[in-house]
Amino acid sequence: MIIEKRLYGHDVKVFADRPSNVYEMLVNAAEKFPTKEALIKDHIRLNYQELKEQVDTVASNLLQKQIKKGDRIALLLGNEIEFALTVLACAKIGAIFVPLNTKLTARDLIYMLTDSGAKMLITNSTLAEPLEDWLTGNGYTPSCMLIDEHQPLKNMYSFHDELLNDHPKSETPYQAPSETDTLYIMYTSGTTGLPKGAVGSHINIIHSSLNYKHVLKTNHHTRTLIAVPLFHVTGLIGQLFHVILVGGTNVLMDRYRTEPFIELLVSEKINFMFNVPTIYIMLMSTPFFKTFSYGYVRTVAYGGAPMSKETIKDLKTYFPNASLHNAYGATETASPATIMPESYPIEKSSSVGLPVPVGDLKIVNQDGEDCGPAEIGELYIKGPMVVKGYWNNKEANASSFIDGYWKSGDIAYIDQDGFVYIMDRIKDMINRGGENIYSIEVENVLYAHPKILEASVVGVKDKLYGEEVKAYIVKKPDVELTAEEVVAFAREHLSKFKVPRYVEFIKEFPRNPGGKIIKKKLAEMSKDQEKKI
Repeated sequence: MIIEKRLYGHDVKVFADRPSNVYEMLVNAAEKFPTKEALIKDHIRLNYQELKEQVDTVASNLLQKQIKKGDRIALLLGNEIEFALTVLACAKIGAIFVPLNTKLTARDLIYMLTDSGAKMLITNSTLAEPLEDWLTGNGYTPSCMLIDEHQPLKNMYSFHDELLNDHPKSETPYQAPSETDTLYIMYTSGTTGLPKGAVGSHINIIHSSLNYKHVLKTNHHTRTLIAVPLFHVTGLIGQLFHVILVGGTNVLMDRYRTEPFIELLVSEKINFMFNVPTIYIMLMSTPFFKTFSYGYVRTVAYGGAPMSKETIKDLKTYFPNASLHNAYGATETASPATIMPESYPIEKSSSVGLPVPVGDLKIVNQDGEDCGPAEIGELYIKGPMVVKGYWNNKEANASSFIDGYWKSGDIAYIDQDGFVYIMDRIKDMINRGGENIYSIEVENVLYAHPKILEASVVGVKDKLYGEEVKAYIVKKPDVELTAEEVVAFAREHLSKFKVPRYVEFIKEFPRNPGGKIIKKKLAEMSKDQEKKI
């Protein structure tokens, strides 16, 4: 049942039946399914009772190390067991975890560690090395726990000795967190200016997990393979926390590699998949993938980039018993804001789905007025899954949140049936001589070309029109394709002013660790590499 609740000064829809905090999700699963596999990584296989016991040990040891409610613990790790243990231990004692992108420079990492005021950093010796001088220097530095066997240096200790060993249980009293207490600070990519730390609460993760459960119909039989990073919302919330909520099984993979992914998909009988479209494209273009059948897969979810109709068709062929779900969300929405339902009319296939059950979405024009059906404007999102703001950033809070809604920065429209369509990022929209061009519309056309594997469109400077359309193309393997062919194909399906003026072929796209194409880098690349048609 869905009811209304006053949250951070605004009325939102919430699930009436919900855990009181994220740790309770683990407790419930351990009570219902104590011997069921909960977390798997390489040779380590923990059932729910074992997972809870290890989480309780880490939580007790954190308390002994004077970690208190509200203290920040930074995680600079890949998809490791220790990552999961720490975030769940934080959920028990009221600490705040700060997941850090392992691909960032030392400068960016030091900024986030300092900005968040992290009291502890959990990492490994390889990732700690660029930070070593800072971590062992004078002044403010967090204590550092290493998960590997590296010889500890000053301010560096062994995670397994200090936090996972069964020391005498802490008698330090602590108060169980409430659902509105902060649980994590997740920094945005910071493509413009300094990164912003989105402040997420227990209630955000709980409702995102429940949204997934109710729409995707997951349960304790669900088995997922996490190959996307746990420091992003898809891996952390869309998979790890969501699957713990339903009592399912999480299998961790360091990073995506095609053949090892296929081997785990088969050997672990993974039945719930959640990846960016690129991973599915890479899977289905690999001969090794085609040597197996996947009738046991029940759910295939994706998001973060357009999915071509051809790729969707292939997914239905290789995963014949699976329901396909596009999903749309952001760091600020703690994963999903919309999810495609299991059944929908074919003409809705370019939509990112319907608002999640407790979501309130609307489209707002440039004058701040609500738009009607099919009118294009900026997408505003409200609900208990939306974070309460940015860490220590009054200016960003004032500009990004209004009347309980988060301003997504995405141009979109909602049709008369409630389906949401994302057109572009406001900052990525191309203005050609006063005509607005949405890159996703051009990309969807290019994806339909039988020789194109991936496409991304950006605006480049033009003396006459201000901006022109440029398409970056990754060809399918072993095919011949010219820029002239691409333009000719686009002319068949697009208005003349939307047809790419420039085309460039590249081997692969620059991506963030979540798999999304970094368009800013493409725009920078185009400055000296334009090929005029």
